Amino acid sequence: MTIWCDVSARSFDSAGMPTVTMIGGGQLARMTHQAAVALGQRLRVLAERPDDPAAQVTPEVVLGSHTDLAALRKAAVGSHAVTFDHEHVPTEHLAALVAEGVNVQPPPGALIYAQDKLAMRRKLSELGVPVPAFAPVESPADAAAFAAEHGPFVLKAVRGGYDGRGVWMLDGPAEAERVARDQLAHGVTLLAEQRVDLRRELSAMVARSPFGQAATWPVVETVQRDGQCAVVLAPAPDLPAALAAEAETLALRLAQELGVTGAMAVELFETRDGAILVNELAMRPHNSGHWGMDGAVTGQFEQHLRAVLDYPLGDTSPLAPVTVMANILGAAQAPAMSMDERLHHLFARLPEAKVHLYGKGERPNRKIGHINILGDDVAEVREKAERAAHWMSHAVWTDGWDPHE
Repeated sequence: MTIWCDVSARSFDSAGMPTVTMIGGGQLARMTHQAAVALGQRLRVLAERPDDPAAQVTPEVVLGSHTDLAALRKAAVGSHAVTFDHEHVPTEHLAALVAEGVNVQPPPGALIYAQDKLAMRRKLSELGVPVPAFAPVESPADAAAFAAEHGPFVLKAVRGGYDGRGVWMLDGPAEAERVARDQLAHGVTLLAEQRVDLRRELSAMVARSPFGQAATWPVVETVQRDGQCAVVLAPAPDLPAALAAEAETLALRLAQELGVTGAMAVELFETRDGAILVNELAMRPHNSGHWGMDGAVTGQFEQHLRAVLDYPLGDTSPLAPVTVMANILGAAQAPAMSMDERLHHLFARLPEAKVHLYGKGERPNRKIGHINILGDDVAEVREKAERAAHWMSHAVWTDGWDPHE
């Protein structure tokens, strides 16, 4: 069956404001909806379930899968721009939408470098951008050979992995061969990357419009735990000005050369000898940019909407010397105390905390929200933010404070 959508008839609301469709109904779409409300726009989401975070709050919801071209077409009808809260839409579906006149931002020709890690590595190498040594893994022998040449390395799923999933830290040829054989047998396309002796991980966020205007935020440090972002320090402490400028310039260059529109995170490794290597690209709002919701003049969600609609971009200047973002991650066992009561006690103790909850059920290590705290001293602000996030996850204060005393 062929479904045709008249995408030439753009949908304006009664105030003459545009409609943006976001594919995916997760927390990124939920927070983009908050920004759209402030701008007087409508955000339509393609969500898989009515209880997805964005579907809970957005009045325009199309239920369906991002792998279903018919659902994508339905969600796109009348939109001024179609964008994403994840990179998992099949490239061929996006190409079909573009051929039918849908304004897809970022375009599939750019998004492929966030969808396919091997394509990204090859393109960045072609551009002369520093990346870890890498190789495709098409057989268990390829993995073993890479381990023999490079020592401990990282095996990655070329598509679909995130937050530590689809990533295996391997130490030797025998282990490499075993894991590769298992994953290849399950149809996973694999990539081997040299394990980097890194000082820390950084992120350079950039936004770019179809017109070509671009803006960066300060480079931040991302603190990973069990392969998942736990804390973001903005700006990255003790980052030399020259290295910060290099990272921002690299993000601007990649956005231009890859044809990126909207927000993009360039995840980086800072090595112990003071160099930077590109780890991953995310062409959408990103966890490392959540600090800007409260800590920058223009946060990433508003900026993403401005960019995909080709508006002039906003000021990205920080509002305080330090902003720390701490993710609220589900505890091994959800506390008996309700989230509402936890929030009550948090505000009583730390009224400066800015809390963003995603409307998600609690389960171990699931991102269910984040907290931003602004201040002057990075150690003090970080301690507060992490203490607050732990309280919201576990209903336990790390310093033993009892809210009932």
